[in-house]
Amino acid sequence: MELKEGEGSKFIIHWPVYNCMFRRSLHIIFLIVLPLFCLSQNGKPADSVNTHYIDGLHRQLVSAKDDSARMMIIERIGFFYENLNADSSLYYINEALNIARQKHYTRAEARTLATLSGLMENQGRYAEEFELLFQSLKIAEENNSAYDIARANRRISGVYAELQNYPTAITYLLKALFVDEANNYNDKVAIDHYALADAYEKINKLDSASYHVNFAIEHKDLLKRLMQYVYAIDGHIKQKQGNYEQAAVSYTTAFREAQKSSDLISSSALCADFSALYAKRKLKDSAILYALRGFTYAKEAAYKKGIMLNGNLLAALYDSTQPSLSLQYYKIANAAKDSLYGINSLKAIEDLVAREEAKQKELEDAKSAFQIRLKLYGLLTGVGVLLVFALILFRNNLQRKKANTILQEQKTKVENALSELKSTQQQLIQSEKMASLGELTAGIAHEIQNPLNFVNNFSEVNKELIEEVKNHLATGETKSKTEELDELLNDIAENEEKINHHGKRADAIVRGMLQHSRTSTGRKELTDINALADEYLRLSYHGMRARDKDFNAEIETDFDGSIGKIKIVPQDIGRVLLNLYNNAFYATSQKLTARGSQLDAGTGPNVPKVTVVTKKADDKVLISVKDNGPGIPQSIVDKIFQPFFTTKPTGEGTGLGLSLAYDIIKAHGGEIRVETKCLEGLPAGLPVEASRRPARSAQSGTKFVIQLPIA
Repeated sequence: MELKEGEGSKFIIHWPVYNCMFRRSLHIIFLIVLPLFCLSQNGKPADSVNTHYIDGLHRQLVSAKDDSARMMIIERIGFFYENLNADSSLYYINEALNIARQKHYTRAEARTLATLSGLMENQGRYAEEFELLFQSLKIAEENNSAYDIARANRRISGVYAELQNYPTAITYLLKALFVDEANNYNDKVAIDHYALADAYEKINKLDSASYHVNFAIEHKDLLKRLMQYVYAIDGHIKQKQGNYEQAAVSYTTAFREAQKSSDLISSSALCADFSALYAKRKLKDSAILYALRGFTYAKEAAYKKGIMLNGNLLAALYDSTQPSLSLQYYKIANAAKDSLYGINSLKAIEDLVAREEAKQKELEDAKSAFQIRLKLYGLLTGVGVLLVFALILFRNNLQRKKANTILQEQKTKVENALSELKSTQQQLIQSEKMASLGELTAGIAHEIQNPLNFVNNFSEVNKELIEEVKNHLATGETKSKTEELDELLNDIAENEEKINHHGKRADAIVRGMLQHSRTSTGRKELTDINALADEYLRLSYHGMRARDKDFNAEIETDFDGSIGKIKIVPQDIGRVLLNLYNNAFYATSQKLTARGSQLDAGTGPNVPKVTVVTKKADDKVLISVKDNGPGIPQSIVDKIFQPFFTTKPTGEGTGLGLSLAYDIIKAHGGEIRVETKCLEGLPAGLPVEASRRPARSAQSGTKFVIQLPIA
């Protein structure tokens, strides 16, 4: 059913058929609800639970050990009596406030001021309430106490609501809600919503009011002793929506909650609501009953607003039956109204609000001026920073130009030095090549010298034999002479064969050397590695002999015949082997020099010896070149493959031989490593004086191992 309030408090029912049924059902609800409001004989709600609560607080007060604890307990006792006994509440709250001020508990002072303001509100002393709340808000903001800031804003909104300035009340409530939500004060958030519901209900924004009151009901476990107010607001909303049955249910639930907490103030207000509802339903006796009870509660709690509401209801209800009694209640209600909203009271409130607004405006003006100064300072600072930044950029630009000039000069110097280094490197490489070529040429010359000596010697012998043959022919033929001639001619023929043999040998040596002395094409060819190793070994040895006629060394070879031919660049590998052989023979010659005499080196471990071994290992070929020279010290082993590093005296080596050998072997996908044992008391690789005392052990030497892949 939808009911609308018409003129003269009459109701228009859209569904007339159900009018009688509605009245009957509403009367039944009132008859059911009425026993729930039964009170004790003295007219007060039962308070056994609250007696235990207040007794517990008093026991805690007796056992409190410090002023802080005492102050909080006293403040709670005062808050408890707020809706029961105004004088007791005022006494205890003032006691708590005095302790807070004496001990300089500023946050506690802010909270106690807010609590005291509630008592002032119940007594209708709104001007004093405003002053207390503004003091509380100021202290809370100075101490940055979020809890007390929200509480002060919430209570200020309550005063504005009492003065029916609901838009301003909503503004302060939204401030409180923002702070409470930001700090997760969930119980206070629920209170904010119920207060917003009350304010929106008063300005008839029922949708907003319903949203906030439903939120409060859903979180009723957080509101505890405040649910009577929440259900009362819900009843107001339902009544304005025309849902009287649900309004009565909400009022009934609210009254039960008020009884549980012995709340005389809310009980008084709810009695006024019930009385008004009964008056609308033309149930005058019930309306008078609840108005009288509400009036009694208001007087006991010194609740002026309750006196005014219930007094006005009684004046209206008694107007037609007991005019004198009606006038009496009218005067009482009017006196309460004057006390609450009289000219003096309103003037005090207006003055207080005006002062507070002036303070707020002054603060806003100061804040605006401060912000303007900040902006000005910020602008000046920004300009200063830009100037400094510009100067830094200018200085950096100059430094960068200087640095670029210096870098360009250094770059030119480095490029010139690099060019000179490359030129020097090329010269050293050419020198190394020429040295290798000289050693190779010496070896070739010494190798060819042997067959040429045979050719020359046999040619001389043949010349003499031919002269003898001529002499024999000139003296005539005899049998004996014929036999001698045959022998001479046979000797000449044998000599010619030997001349021819050694000539071919010299020709083969020359052709072989020419073949190996050709410029490397860089292309790999199938090559007999054993033949190549043996050939360059002999060339190196004869080259050493060509430079030093007195040099002799024992050569030992062990070639693995199963290797066959492998793909290599023969000229490059030959150069590597020649370099290793030359170093080996050089090392053995240095060891002989170190012993002081070659006569002592003829036998035993002092005999100069170079050993060359080839071996096939899986898919690799190993070539080792070992000498029994003085060895290489461990301190320089890691440096021997570095370019231009040499242990030979100045002028005898370029330091590129082993470096080139290392690069050639790496280019073939192989490896080269060195194993050495240094001769005791002798710095390996360096010439020493012949007078040096021989070492106790001659078991020294160096072995280079080349590893090449079989491709």
